[in-house]
Amino acid sequence: MSEVKKLSPVFTKVAGVFDGAEGPVFTAGGEKFFVVAPEVEVDGKAAGEVVQIDLATNEAGVWCKPASREDGGIPAGCQCDKDGNIWIADMRLGLLKVNSTEKDQYAQLALVDSTGRTMQGCNDLAFDSTGNLWITAPAGDIAPAEYTRSMKEPFGSIYCYTQSGEMILLETGFRFCNGIAVTKDDKTLIVAETPAKALWAYDIKGPGKVENKRLWGKVPGDHEGGPDGMDFDQEGRLLVANWGSSHLEVYSPTGDHVMRVKCPFENPSNLHFAPGSSTVYVTEHEFHSVWKFQWLCGGQTQFCDQQGKAK
Repeated sequence: MSEVKKLSPVFTKVAGVFDGAEGPVFTAGGEKFFVVAPEVEVDGKAAGEVVQIDLATNEAGVWCKPASREDGGIPAGCQCDKDGNIWIADMRLGLLKVNSTEKDQYAQLALVDSTGRTMQGCNDLAFDSTGNLWITAPAGDIAPAEYTRSMKEPFGSIYCYTQSGEMILLETGFRFCNGIAVTKDDKTLIVAETPAKALWAYDIKGPGKVENKRLWGKVPGDHEGGPDGMDFDQEGRLLVANWGSSHLEVYSPTGDHVMRVKCPFENPSNLHFAPGSSTVYVTEHEFHSVWKFQWLCGGQTQFCDQQGKAK
């Protein structure tokens, strides 16, 4: 096995503080940039926020505060579609769709899956090139059920929300499934299981259809934490936030651990490439801020930036 290359790029702080900073995402063409603050509470209750950051001034403002009846949200991961909607994985409310042009406009989707089972709280999500949305859901049942999460009990699940609006349960039994990504050719799904420090791969056989689960990669370290959010670069390498390690881990298209990127903070939580750029935006849980650095190449083209309108 070849030696893992160590990199120490210059990181620049963009903005903060956002409690539990997560889910960095751009709308099409980089027009708008959002993050989420899942750890915001009011009177001891969840009151997570979706935040827009103006990258010209680095000024931030709350875009919306998702809630369902008496239950505030815990937004954790974001993706953008071709119509400018922000899709949010929420640990308390499940799957949300937020309007990126009008403040405080959002909808809670898929309260149950295709079998009638109550939807679980979601953590991260990724579009494939045809608009199917692949989702990790490590929490217990969505509100109004009591909020539950665990790094020890294996009740985490993965789903696919298809273009036809069907929420399909793919598999359950994860100890806190976390980041998720789809390869450029739509053939492989990668799922992070944080406490196991594992990256699992599945063959994608169609919307809501996977098979051949296998261990694709492991993140190094004996720290508390492990793989969190992730994003592919345009050369097929996967950059993974290794929470608790002060590093981003980089894997070849075949899952070989090839590089480590040193961060100026202990707990990187997620990352996202700016469209058409080699700039990577990283959220973290030490200073609860957003940072950026220059990578070796650009990122894999996001669904919202692919040619053609949504079907």
